Amino acid sequence: MRSLRLMMKEQTPLYIFVAVLFLVGVVFGALIVSALTLDQQQELGDYLGNFFVTVDQQGLPTAPDSYWDIAALNLKWIGLIWILGLSVIGLPGILILDFLKGVLIGFTVGTLVSEYSWHGMLFALVSVAPHNLVLIPVLLVGSAAAIAFSLLMIRSRVLGQRRSPVTRPFAMYTLLSLGLAVLVLGVSGFEAWVTPSMMRWVTPMLVSNA
Repeated sequence: MRSLRLMMKEQTPLYIFVAVLFLVGVVFGALIVSALTLDQQQELGDYLGNFFVTVDQQGLPTAPDSYWDIAALNLKWIGLIWILGLSVIGLPGILILDFLKGVLIGFTVGTLVSEYSWHGMLFALVSVAPHNLVLIPVLLVGSAAAIAFSLLMIRSRVLGQRRSPVTRPFAMYTLLSLGLAVLVLGVSGFEAWVTPSMMRWVTPMLVSNA
């Protein structure tokens, strides 16, 4: 456990780097919304309007039905980052995933605010923000660990620097990824059970505002 904490402390610059990359993705995603044509904005607004009406009238899938779908989707991010960290060529893929995650969140929040003003911001706060307050740091920590291990592989395999074996770093990297996966399962439970209730509370405001 002490070695794991030391490893995470040594990776602080990587945490800062992936966090900045993620924030750049958020800004880029928000800018995409303003770059949409009027027809695209109209289609997106119609889709959101129909979605909110459906949620208001029919509700959302029950938590037991949606939990494993949500958990599987979130675990795929962790698993894919872990796999990319094992290969030398996977380093760019990790950076792309972090940037893409930021773009998705920025576009989602930007669309809601653009279409529904402060009501959209309120909906984003209850539907997007809560679980992502934990999920995003989890992904960023996993990404930093994956980048660090990928760089270690590059130094030892490509550059021929075999001063230290990779067995122990691999074990710590895998242990950290498993711990993050457990956190993801817990966050997915919040997203499946709690988030829908908060969404149903805010949705009538959006329907009446449409």
